[in-house]
Amino acid sequence: MAKLGLSIYPEHSELEKDLEYLRLAGKYGFKRVFTCLLSMGDEPKEELMEKFRSRIDVAHENGMEVFLDVNPAVFEKLGISYDDLSVFSLMHADGIRLDEGFNGMKASRLTFNPWGLKVEMNASTEMGFVEDVVNHFPNREKLTACHNFYPQKYTGISLEHFNDCNSYIKDRGLNVAAFVSSQNKEAVGPWPLSEGLCTLEMHRETPLDFQVRHMFATGMVDDVLIANAYATKEELAACAAVNPYVLTFGICLEKELTPAEEAILHFNQGHVVRGDVSEYMLRSTMTRIVYAAEDIPPANTRDLKRGDVVILNNQYGRYKGELHIVLKEMPNDGRKNVIGHLPEYEQILLDYAKPWKHFAFL
Repeated sequence: MAKLGLSIYPEHSELEKDLEYLRLAGKYGFKRVFTCLLSMGDEPKEELMEKFRSRIDVAHENGMEVFLDVNPAVFEKLGISYDDLSVFSLMHADGIRLDEGFNGMKASRLTFNPWGLKVEMNASTEMGFVEDVVNHFPNREKLTACHNFYPQKYTGISLEHFNDCNSYIKDRGLNVAAFVSSQNKEAVGPWPLSEGLCTLEMHRETPLDFQVRHMFATGMVDDVLIANAYATKEELAACAAVNPYVLTFGICLEKELTPAEEAILHFNQGHVVRGDVSEYMLRSTMTRIVYAAEDIPPANTRDLKRGDVVILNNQYGRYKGELHIVLKEMPNDGRKNVIGHLPEYEQILLDYAKPWKHFAFL
């Protein structure tokens, strides 16, 4: 089941602000929380545990599970062995994410911990580690994977690498999580750098809800987490409105829509990509049946380019009322109304519009 998540950083935030954020996200249906022990301070262990526990308890009250980011230095600082996860259990965490420094045998053994904590592997780096863990017969019910986020501009991973990693992990039947970045200029992460906080570099300066829609569109990401804090209320609402199972496009309108065009664009029976896909367009054809009697006069019939959204007008006879998304440049003979176009960053979503795929517009 697809889940949304967010992040908090107790080492850099106030308790009440974190709790308010967690409660708000809970109202919007968020189900996961990422938080980081890598940047913990020098306070006594008990104070540190209470700092995280007070937040984790509220996350649980609002229906969310919580993962702590750890590495060998965290274990050393807390004075515990690699096999002892009791401290994290006493913080009331649900799992730990292994940032670096663990081998396959250690990670596999951790999945059998008596506290029932989940163990999350790094999904962004070379897949030899994942294979090493799997080859040591872990408890797969307690094993998941989560990508990195990248605070420094231009250091996020490529879509090609992302897809390769996800394919490898999903072939082994494991859950995959990835990070997206709020565009709130005041949002921060665990380090003193505010250049966005995303997994995919291509997402860094795009709207948050688009990043979420793209992650789910890949079909290889189960959980999408907002890496920086705090996302705005409007961003949380927009993310919560995303249907993970429907390919959803943003659109820039180019004309005032007639009532018929408005109804076709937001077709209440749902658009479906016609199964015999053309190289020139995606076709939604049920609308021509439902709105066969409607008047759709010609308007804005310029030539067509990739990403244009068109509705066939009165001059197209029995095909009047079809909705198309253009994949390839072609001339317009006046029978297609260009009602708008996809923003350039949205056009990557066209790659996921397979035959019979359900789609919609914001």
